[in-house]
Amino acid sequence: MLDRAARRVVDPALQSLSVRAAALGLTADQVTVIGFGFGLAAIAAIAADAHLLGLALLLVNRLADGVDGCLARKAGPTDLGAYLDIVLDFIIYSGAAFAFALARPEDALAAAFLIFSFMGTGSSFLAFAIFAAKRNLAAERLVGKGFYYLGGITEGTETILLFVFICLLPDHFAAAAYVFGALCWLTTIGRIGAAVQRLRQR
Repeated sequence: MLDRAARRVVDPALQSLSVRAAALGLTADQVTVIGFGFGLAAIAAIAADAHLLGLALLLVNRLADGVDGCLARKAGPTDLGAYLDIVLDFIIYSGAAFAFALARPEDALAAAFLIFSFMGTGSSFLAFAIFAAKRNLAAERLVGKGFYYLGGITEGTETILLFVFICLLPDHFAAAAYVFGALCWLTTIGRIGAAVQRLRQR
Protein backbone atom coordinates (compact mmCIF):
# COMPACT_ATOMS: atom_id res chain seq x y z
CA MET A 1 0.00 0.00 0.00
CA LEU A 2 2.87 2.39 0.82
CA ASP A 3 5.41 1.03 -1.65
CA ARG A 4 4.78 3.58 -4.41
CA ALA A 5 5.06 6.54 -2.03
CA ALA A 6 8.11 5.06 -0.32
CA ARG A 7 9.89 4.53 -3.64
CA ARG A 8 9.59 8.21 -4.49
CA VAL A 9 11.37 9.05 -1.23
CA VAL A 10 14.12 6.42 -1.20
CA ASP A 11 14.81 5.96 -4.93
CA PRO A 12 17.30 8.87 -5.23
CA ALA A 13 19.43 7.42 -2.40
CA LEU A 14 19.19 3.92 -3.86
CA GLN A 15 20.25 5.21 -7.28
CA SER A 16 23.28 6.89 -5.75
CA LEU A 17 24.27 3.73 -3.87
CA SER A 18 23.79 1.63 -7.00
CA VAL A 19 26.24 3.87 -8.89
CA ARG A 20 28.83 3.21 -6.16
CA ALA A 21 28.11 -0.52 -6.19
CA ALA A 22 28.53 -0.62 -9.98
CA ALA A 23 31.82 1.27 -9.65
CA LEU A 24 33.01 -1.52 -7.35
CA GLY A 25 32.13 -4.03 -10.04
CA LEU A 26 29.19 -5.53 -8.17
CA THR A 27 26.31 -7.06 -10.10
CA ALA A 28 22.66 -7.07 -9.04
CA ASP A 29 22.79 -10.77 -8.14
CA GLN A 30 25.92 -10.28 -6.05
CA VAL A 31 24.28 -7.47 -4.09
CA THR A 32 21.24 -9.72 -3.58
CA VAL A 33 23.41 -12.47 -2.09
CA ILE A 34 25.41 -10.02 0.06
CA GLY A 35 22.16 -8.55 1.35
CA PHE A 36 20.93 -12.06 2.12
CA GLY A 37 24.03 -12.60 4.24
CA PHE A 38 23.18 -9.50 6.28
CA GLY A 39 19.62 -10.80 6.62
CA LEU A 40 20.85 -14.12 8.00
CA ALA A 41 23.05 -12.23 10.46
CA ALA A 42 19.98 -10.20 11.48
CA ILE A 43 18.06 -13.41 12.18
CA ALA A 44 20.92 -14.69 14.35
CA ALA A 45 21.10 -11.39 16.25
CA ILE A 46 17.36 -11.28 16.93
CA ALA A 47 17.40 -14.90 18.06
CA ALA A 48 20.16 -13.93 20.51
CA ASP A 49 17.93 -11.14 21.87
CA ALA A 50 20.16 -8.44 20.31
CA HIS A 51 17.23 -6.62 18.75
CA LEU A 52 18.92 -3.33 17.91
CA LEU A 53 21.81 -5.08 16.18
CA GLY A 54 19.29 -7.28 14.41
CA LEU A 55 17.37 -4.22 13.24
CA ALA A 56 20.53 -2.55 11.93
CA LEU A 57 21.49 -5.69 9.98
CA LEU A 58 17.94 -6.09 8.70
CA LEU A 59 17.90 -2.51 7.43
CA VAL A 60 21.15 -3.17 5.55
CA ASN A 61 19.45 -6.22 4.04
CA ARG A 62 16.50 -4.09 2.93
CA LEU A 63 18.87 -1.44 1.57
CA ALA A 64 20.64 -4.08 -0.51
CA ASP A 65 17.24 -5.23 -1.75
CA GLY A 66 16.65 -1.76 -3.16
CA VAL A 67 20.13 -1.35 -4.61
CA ASP A 68 20.02 -4.70 -6.45
CA GLY A 69 16.81 -3.60 -8.15
CA CYS A 70 18.45 -0.38 -9.37
CA LEU A 71 21.42 -2.33 -10.70
CA ALA A 72 19.13 -4.82 -12.42
CA ARG A 73 17.16 -2.08 -14.16
CA LYS A 74 20.38 -0.51 -15.45
CA ALA A 75 21.94 -3.74 -16.71
CA GLY A 76 18.66 -5.34 -17.75
CA PRO A 77 16.59 -7.51 -15.38
CA THR A 78 16.96 -11.28 -15.54
CA ASP A 79 14.66 -14.11 -14.53
CA LEU A 80 17.32 -15.45 -12.16
CA GLY A 81 17.64 -12.08 -10.46
CA ALA A 82 13.89 -11.76 -9.96
CA TYR A 83 13.73 -15.32 -8.65
CA LEU A 84 16.54 -14.84 -6.13
CA ASP A 85 15.12 -11.51 -5.02
CA ILE A 86 11.69 -12.81 -4.03
CA VAL A 87 12.80 -16.17 -2.63
CA LEU A 88 15.50 -14.68 -0.40
CA ASP A 89 13.15 -11.90 0.74
CA PHE A 90 10.63 -14.41 2.04
CA ILE A 91 13.32 -16.46 3.74
CA ILE A 92 14.45 -13.35 5.62
CA TYR A 93 10.92 -12.19 6.50
CA SER A 94 9.87 -15.57 7.86
CA GLY A 95 13.28 -16.14 9.42
CA ALA A 96 13.07 -12.88 11.37
CA ALA A 97 9.67 -13.90 12.74
CA PHE A 98 11.09 -17.33 13.63
CA ALA A 99 14.00 -15.59 15.41
CA PHE A 100 11.52 -13.91 17.76
CA ALA A 101 10.07 -17.32 18.57
CA LEU A 102 13.56 -18.56 19.44
CA ALA A 103 14.37 -15.53 21.56
CA ARG A 104 10.96 -15.33 23.24
CA PRO A 105 9.32 -18.77 23.46
CA GLU A 106 6.28 -17.19 25.10
CA ASP A 107 5.64 -15.41 21.77
CA ALA A 108 6.10 -18.53 19.62
CA LEU A 109 2.37 -18.79 18.79
CA ALA A 110 2.28 -15.18 17.62
CA ALA A 111 5.41 -15.79 15.52
CA ALA A 112 3.81 -18.90 13.99
CA PHE A 113 0.70 -16.90 13.12
CA LEU A 114 2.83 -14.22 11.46
CA ILE A 115 4.71 -16.79 9.37
CA PHE A 116 1.35 -18.43 8.49
CA SER A 117 0.13 -15.01 7.33
CA PHE A 118 3.26 -14.43 5.24
CA MET A 119 2.47 -17.72 3.47
CA GLY A 120 -0.91 -16.32 2.49
CA THR A 121 0.41 -13.07 1.08
CA GLY A 122 3.35 -14.72 -0.66
CA SER A 123 1.48 -17.59 -2.27
CA SER A 124 -1.47 -15.43 -3.34
CA PHE A 125 0.61 -13.20 -5.57
CA LEU A 126 3.29 -15.66 -6.66
CA ALA A 127 0.71 -18.18 -7.84
CA PHE A 128 -1.11 -15.47 -9.76
CA ALA A 129 2.17 -14.34 -11.34
CA ILE A 130 2.42 -17.77 -13.01
CA PHE A 131 -0.91 -17.31 -14.76
CA ALA A 132 -0.25 -13.64 -15.47
CA ALA A 133 2.81 -14.75 -17.45
CA LYS A 134 0.77 -17.46 -19.17
CA ARG A 135 -1.85 -14.88 -20.19
CA ASN A 136 0.77 -12.31 -21.20
CA LEU A 137 -0.22 -9.77 -18.57
CA ALA A 138 3.38 -8.63 -18.07
CA ALA A 139 2.53 -5.13 -19.32
CA GLU A 140 0.25 -4.67 -16.30
CA ARG A 141 2.87 -5.49 -13.66
CA LEU A 142 4.23 -2.75 -11.41
CA VAL A 143 7.19 -0.89 -12.84
CA GLY A 144 10.47 -2.27 -11.57
CA LYS A 145 9.16 -5.76 -10.75
CA GLY A 146 10.38 -8.90 -12.46
CA PHE A 147 6.89 -10.40 -12.55
CA TYR A 148 3.22 -9.47 -12.18
CA TYR A 149 2.70 -8.16 -8.66
CA LEU A 150 -0.73 -7.93 -7.05
CA GLY A 151 -0.75 -5.10 -4.51
CA GLY A 152 -2.37 -5.07 -1.09
CA ILE A 153 -2.47 -3.58 2.39
CA THR A 154 0.75 -5.29 3.51
CA GLU A 155 3.60 -4.96 1.06
CA GLY A 156 7.33 -4.44 1.47
CA THR A 157 7.24 -1.03 3.15
CA GLU A 158 4.65 -2.10 5.71
CA THR A 159 6.66 -5.24 6.50
CA ILE A 160 9.81 -3.20 7.09
CA LEU A 161 7.88 -0.88 9.41
CA LEU A 162 6.63 -3.93 11.31
CA PHE A 163 10.16 -5.18 11.91
CA VAL A 164 11.36 -1.72 12.94
CA PHE A 165 8.54 -1.59 15.50
CA ILE A 166 9.04 -5.05 16.96
CA CYS A 167 12.83 -4.70 17.14
CA LEU A 168 12.52 -1.37 18.96
CA LEU A 169 9.68 -2.61 21.18
CA PRO A 170 10.10 -6.39 21.42
CA ASP A 171 7.74 -6.63 24.39
CA HIS A 172 4.93 -5.71 21.98
CA PHE A 173 5.87 -8.39 19.46
CA ALA A 174 2.83 -10.60 20.03
CA ALA A 175 0.27 -7.81 19.63
CA ALA A 176 2.05 -6.44 16.54
CA ALA A 177 2.31 -9.93 14.99
CA TYR A 178 -1.41 -10.62 15.44
CA VAL A 179 -2.46 -7.22 14.07
CA PHE A 180 -0.09 -7.38 11.11
CA GLY A 181 -1.00 -11.00 10.45
CA ALA A 182 -4.69 -10.06 10.31
CA LEU A 183 -3.85 -7.30 7.80
CA CYS A 184 -1.90 -9.87 5.78
CA TRP A 185 -5.02 -12.01 5.58
CA LEU A 186 -7.06 -9.04 4.37
CA THR A 187 -4.42 -8.59 1.68
CA THR A 188 -4.56 -12.29 0.82
CA ILE A 189 -8.36 -12.27 0.54
CA GLY A 190 -8.20 -9.18 -1.68
CA ARG A 191 -5.60 -10.78 -3.92
CA ILE A 192 -7.58 -14.00 -4.22
CA GLY A 193 -10.66 -11.98 -5.14
CA ALA A 194 -8.73 -10.06 -7.79
CA ALA A 195 -7.26 -13.31 -9.14
CA VAL A 196 -10.67 -14.98 -9.33
CA GLN A 197 -12.06 -12.00 -11.24
CA ARG A 198 -9.18 -11.91 -13.71
CA LEU A 199 -8.80 -15.65 -14.23
CA ARG A 200 -12.49 -16.06 -14.95
CA GLN A 201 -12.00 -13.85 -18.01
CA ARG A 202 -11.38 -15.85 -21.13
